Amino acid sequence: MTPVILGEMSLAACLLRIDPRDDVAVAVRGLAAGDSVAEAITARAEIPAGHKVALRAVAAGEPVRKYGWPIGRATMDIQPGDHVHTHNLATALSGLDTYAYEPTNPEPLHATEDRTFMGYRRKNGRVGTRNEIWILSTVGCVSRTAQKVAAEADKRFKGRVDGVHALTHPFGCSQLGGDLEATRRMTAAMAGHPNAGGVLIIGLGCENNQLGPLLESAPHLDPERLRSFTAQTAEDEIEAGLEAVEELVRIAEQDRREPCPVSDLVIGLKCGGSDGLSGLTANPLVGRIADKVCAAGGSAILTEIPEIFGAERLLMARAESEAVFADVVGVVNDFKRYFIAHGEPVSENPSPGNIAGGITTLEEKSLGAVQKAGRAPVTEVVRYGGQIRGKPGVALLEAPGNDAVSSTALTAAGATVILFTTGRGTPLGFPAPTLKLATNSSLAQRKQRWIDFDAGRVASGASMDAAADALMDLVLATASGRPTRAEENGEREIALWKRGVTL
Repeated sequence: MTPVILGEMSLAACLLRIDPRDDVAVAVRGLAAGDSVAEAITARAEIPAGHKVALRAVAAGEPVRKYGWPIGRATMDIQPGDHVHTHNLATALSGLDTYAYEPTNPEPLHATEDRTFMGYRRKNGRVGTRNEIWILSTVGCVSRTAQKVAAEADKRFKGRVDGVHALTHPFGCSQLGGDLEATRRMTAAMAGHPNAGGVLIIGLGCENNQLGPLLESAPHLDPERLRSFTAQTAEDEIEAGLEAVEELVRIAEQDRREPCPVSDLVIGLKCGGSDGLSGLTANPLVGRIADKVCAAGGSAILTEIPEIFGAERLLMARAESEAVFADVVGVVNDFKRYFIAHGEPVSENPSPGNIAGGITTLEEKSLGAVQKAGRAPVTEVVRYGGQIRGKPGVALLEAPGNDAVSSTALTAAGATVILFTTGRGTPLGFPAPTLKLATNSSLAQRKQRWIDFDAGRVASGASMDAAADALMDLVLATASGRPTRAEENGEREIALWKRGVTL
């Protein structure tokens, strides 16, 4: 079964129900005890906006359904009109699961987007949405060096390229084995990103993450647009950096935007600070965009593997082959083993902010989160630090739920625009231009400097189709150079997933 996309399914002006089988609906606005919320149902307690209201009686121990699927089990008897949350609902997830390949045959997507965006077509055929100079560091020891070079170069060469940015991290030394290799793969993947018209990699010289092996692991880099050196061998590392950036700017400033079809887009899909409306407004809206892009021949990348636990079967049923299904099973169970090996339950989610916003269990969070992937087939699974092949459809990317780590992984995997849904808000920005979609209109109004699009309009009766058309307009404008709020605010961070021993 594919996720149900929210339509005109309100029970009353104050409630939204997603699937007719659901035991609960979501309060669009705060309710007081005694409020009439639906036919023959009265709120039995104060219920905040975004939280769940029981529509029918559920006995203790029975599953509670939302999105047409169980989101946990009742821990006590629940009556119609009750507030359903952590006091009477708990997860049913535990340990590893076994899965069977049971593909569905969904109705094929039909291309509806024949518009273009103005992108930068690179020598290898990939298309960027920005023409920036990126300064990467092999190791945390030269992070400040990279930042100093970027700050001065951005002033010195302003207007000649779309910007000069340092993308730094604290790792690269005292790492071993697969942990070191992941840092190396991520750095190499970022160096080949199409949004970078030129890349400077600064090393220290004595670190584990040596420049030579790093460059050898990225054979598809354009040598004309790459510069590198180690600070220990440079007489003045700041001047050496500025000279290298100037060479790259002379090349990149010759690049010009050209019309590119939607099939050249790679969109990253991300949740951050979800609330009870995330799965009703912003996430299914992003799913509409994913469908538009994939139907046109483009790609969408879904990540945050721990935030699909409880909903993974929806994605497995959409695997385009049994081999892809096996890869989905592998990445899901490997992540569960990662939790178990560290003595943590696989259901250690949602976060305090999610809970305050009305999300009770990981199943509920996951069922809302996977709606970002729309209905397109899952065509590949990419491990952390890898890059997508660019096959039309949804790619599932191995990365945790952490906003900065997963958004960095999305960029490294090839995303040239990221759609980031949020019910709580965050100022963070990432290397690929990131559009923040508020799940509720209150957040959009309060944090206008953070939010690019108000998806909360859908909860107030706006058409999902009209909202999707407006969002697609914004995506194409952003891909063509319109700055996001995070870009206007100078917010740009990366973060790496550190999993191994530190020496």
